[in-house]
Amino acid sequence: MMKKMSIPTSKTSLVLFLCQIISALDVPLDLSQPPTITQQSPKDYIVDPRENIVIQCEAKGKPPPSFSWTRNGTHFDIDKDAQVTMKPNSGTLVINIMNGGKAEAYEGVYQCTARNERGAAISNNIVIRPSRSPLWTKEKLEPNHVREGDSLVLHCRPPVGLPPPIIFWMDNAFQRLPQSERVSQGLNGDLYFSNVQPEDTREDYICYARFNHTQTIQQKQPISVKVFSMDSLNDTIAANLSDTDIYGAKPVTERQPVLLTPTGSTSTKVELRGNVLLLECIAAGLPTPVIRWIKEGGELPANRTFFENFKKTLKIIDVSEADSGNYKCIARNTLGSVHHVISVTVKAAPYWITAPRNLVLSPGEDGTLICRANGNPKPSISWLANGVPIAIAPEDPSRKVDGDTIIFSHVQERSSAVYQCNASNEYGYLLANAFVNVLAEPPRILTPANKLYQVIADSPALLDCAYFGSPKPEIEWFKGVKGSILRGNEYIFHDNGTLEIPVAQKNSAGTYTCVARNELGKIQNDVQLEIKDPTMIIKQPEYKVIQRYGQVSFECIIKHDSTLLPTVTWLKDNDELPDDERFLVGKDNLTIMNVTDKDDGTYTCIVNTTLDSVSASAVLTVVARPNPPFDLELTGQLERSIDLSWIPGDENNSPITNFVIEYEDALHEPGVWHYQTEVPGTQTTVQLKLSPYVNYSFRVIAVNKIGRSQPSEPSEQYLTKSASPDENPANVQGIGSEPDNLVITWEPLKGFQSNGPGLQYKVSWRQKDVDDEWTSVIVANVSKYIVSGTPTFVPYEVKVQALNDLGYAPEPSEVIGHSGEDLPMVAPGNVQVHVINSTLAKVHWDPVPLKTVRGHLQGYKVYYWKVQSLSRRSRRHIEKKILTFRGNKTFGMLPGLEPYSSYKLNVRVVNGKGEGPASPDKVFKTPEGVPSSPSFLKITNPTLDSLTLEWGSPTHPNGVLTSYTLKFQPINNTHELGPLVEIRIPANESSLILKNLNYSTRYKFYFNAQTSVGSGSQITEEAVTIMDEAMASRQVDIATQGWFIGLMCAVALLILILLIVCFIRRNKGGKYPVKEKEDAHADPEIQPMKEDDGTFGEYRLFSFVSSAPF
Repeated sequence: MMKKMSIPTSKTSLVLFLCQIISALDVPLDLSQPPTITQQSPKDYIVDPRENIVIQCEAKGKPPPSFSWTRNGTHFDIDKDAQVTMKPNSGTLVINIMNGGKAEAYEGVYQCTARNERGAAISNNIVIRPSRSPLWTKEKLEPNHVREGDSLVLHCRPPVGLPPPIIFWMDNAFQRLPQSERVSQGLNGDLYFSNVQPEDTREDYICYARFNHTQTIQQKQPISVKVFSMDSLNDTIAANLSDTDIYGAKPVTERQPVLLTPTGSTSTKVELRGNVLLLECIAAGLPTPVIRWIKEGGELPANRTFFENFKKTLKIIDVSEADSGNYKCIARNTLGSVHHVISVTVKAAPYWITAPRNLVLSPGEDGTLICRANGNPKPSISWLANGVPIAIAPEDPSRKVDGDTIIFSHVQERSSAVYQCNASNEYGYLLANAFVNVLAEPPRILTPANKLYQVIADSPALLDCAYFGSPKPEIEWFKGVKGSILRGNEYIFHDNGTLEIPVAQKNSAGTYTCVARNELGKIQNDVQLEIKDPTMIIKQPEYKVIQRYGQVSFECIIKHDSTLLPTVTWLKDNDELPDDERFLVGKDNLTIMNVTDKDDGTYTCIVNTTLDSVSASAVLTVVARPNPPFDLELTGQLERSIDLSWIPGDENNSPITNFVIEYEDALHEPGVWHYQTEVPGTQTTVQLKLSPYVNYSFRVIAVNKIGRSQPSEPSEQYLTKSASPDENPANVQGIGSEPDNLVITWEPLKGFQSNGPGLQYKVSWRQKDVDDEWTSVIVANVSKYIVSGTPTFVPYEVKVQALNDLGYAPEPSEVIGHSGEDLPMVAPGNVQVHVINSTLAKVHWDPVPLKTVRGHLQGYKVYYWKVQSLSRRSRRHIEKKILTFRGNKTFGMLPGLEPYSSYKLNVRVVNGKGEGPASPDKVFKTPEGVPSSPSFLKITNPTLDSLTLEWGSPTHPNGVLTSYTLKFQPINNTHELGPLVEIRIPANESSLILKNLNYSTRYKFYFNAQTSVGSGSQITEEAVTIMDEAMASRQVDIATQGWFIGLMCAVALLILILLIVCFIRRNKGGKYPVKEKEDAHADPEIQPMKEDDGTFGEYRLFSFVSSAPF
């Protein structure tokens, strides 16, 4: 049966795998071997005095070892103590405390020995000590009376326990006392106050000691602290002194820092290598000092340095000799600083450089045991053989001790033994067992046969060949059934027999054979190697920014070896996904519905197979509108300004771009918020300009790219003092509404612009360019005043000044207005008309005197209308048209006139009041023009050779008709045109019979009218003459003949072929047939049209019915 093994691909896993292979090189347990200690209790073993004591000692060997113990250096006879038993097939001792034994009676140093016929191994010296949690000694605690601002230390002094207790401070309600930069607990458990405040007064400062081994907590008696503030102290002194005494406690004074611990300017500290170094500085002072740490002549070690207890404790983990030196703490406040230098020396208990390892030799071989250790101070090395100092151990001629090395030469089976190396200095010791086992054994391979290894392509492959033999076998590897021995740089051969292929490729797969041989024999074993495709994430999750309450998806699309079964796991911030139905895990994606702020973080997709693991991460940033600012505060109150500050709310992952400040005037517009100003998002304070007589409240709105926050809570109200107005009304105007008045209007001041109660307006006016005094009236808070009895349309100087109960606003500026307008008095004179063509005329006039306009001249209006057509008489609906010409213009163009017509016009001046009188009507006539097309053309009574034409005269003759012109031409079946025939017809005719035409022929007719100016537009029509009856009969007879039917079929086939050819030619860009048809029907005469240019006024149309003849 093939056994399957997956080779891990990561470097860490590879190291662990190699370690497992190396540890597997032990002597097989079916062979004779000295004892090896496999498990033992720690050197310093603190036990719970209420429970049984278990001292572990486990060992292996062949034959199985026996066990014995020493206590305090002498043999411990467990058979004589009924409370002590040893576990079967084990050296572990169980001391029965729960059935009457006392733990204190078994304190001491214990050592275990495991022995068989090939040697003896010993354990460490195991020091047994019961844990202790003594009660607090009773003491009388006096209340602490302390002045505000002074420092204070509350001593804990816990009982000495084993191990030392954990100290913490709580109150009577078992709530931990809050700590800060000002109040904190020292490493010795005392509670330090850098300066006391009135809120520190309480009677239940309680120090607790927790003893973890016994799971008990001891409580110190409560400590009372009474803080006297300066105000209460002054009241107490005043009550006990007469009025003539001088009294008064000094106010709280600030003090520069003083160290509470450690004392003095220098101290020393010794710490052992590998331990945690803790240095502490706590200072008194007001303001509370801030602590800073430096290392003189060097830097604090990166990645191993931490600050605790509000930077009062410097913590360096895993210290080494390089961390020795002078560490300085500096306590500083605004008044000064103090420092303390701690000289740190790092010593070292012994640690291994080379620990001795088991040695397996065959008879006659040589070998060495090496034991090298270091420490500070340098440790001493001593050797033992089978637990006995080597100096007094039985002699072995094959053994020679040379300091930290034992050399073996030509060993024999009797040379088997267990050797102990002890390295010790004043800070501790190391003890290691290593046996020498002399055996003669043929090779054996411990790796199971046909073991299957599976690895990922381009990863290392490690093929195990765990072996044993004495002498040590040589290992060779082969690939394939008849493969040659493996050599070269593409393979690595480890001492433990493992074959490593650093970069396994697809062609690396196959059967590999391991051969182990020594002088006593040879053995081989086959293993199988399979190479798998790596797992890849081909579509990784991407960084996402999503608004709160939105939906987001992360993709994780993978590609993997078809024989491996992947599992996909999603993590959030390296932890499991929240147990929330909003998180939907699909086959290759993760979807989060209704996203909240808590969903912000890093999401990782991990894909695992039995051989490899890949992952990809992406960050989700949840953005939203900012939270509203809070803690609005008004400071620096002045009459015209105030400082507003606030604390920004959470920006919700989208930086705040600006803050908008709004105000409410509770005095004039309660509940209405107005924009005041805005500041950049980095600013949290602003000076605001204020107006008098306003009861202000302010609120702040934060803005980011997502939107605006809710408004903050309003600030406190601030009422500014009253003052005279700062400004006058805006948009002052003087415009008359009647010929004899002047209406003065203005924009009233808003409530907060009034600056005080009793807002009124002083309205002043005087006629311009006349030596008059100002006339003034004071009116209430309105926006209009009417001055009556003014001359018509004269200029006035006008001004409006604001005032209130405290005075006037600054002198206002003057504006020019006019009294009311009246209708103009005179009409324009010398009206002349120049006819340019049959549809356009130009009119001229003289301007009226400005004094007669009696208002603002807006322009002139020209009224014109058609009186009659000169070509015919009829009743018609008169349409009056109006053209307006703005400003002081004296001419204009009249477009759209009808030819050969009689017109009238007049001109009027216009001002703001209306129109003046009309000028006398001016008559003008337009010349003839070309007529419109005839009203209709009908073709009737078709015969074999004639057609009858009837027509109607033009709707607009535009002159005297002189004649009609008829043109016509035949059209064949292919739409080709024949010769064109032209006929002139008298103007008084309305019909015509055309004779001598071809039978069964289509004709096209073109018909128009003429005046003396020229031809008008034409009308077209088509008609067909009828077919001869005899010919039609002959055609019927021919159509019934067989030969004719055959001929027609041949013609039809030929036409079909031609059509196909034409279709192919058209697709290749030939002439478009419809275009030919259009060309065929083109009019023989096409007259271009020309538009006249001119200057036109604003056009209006009036209509009325007239019986005037045309």
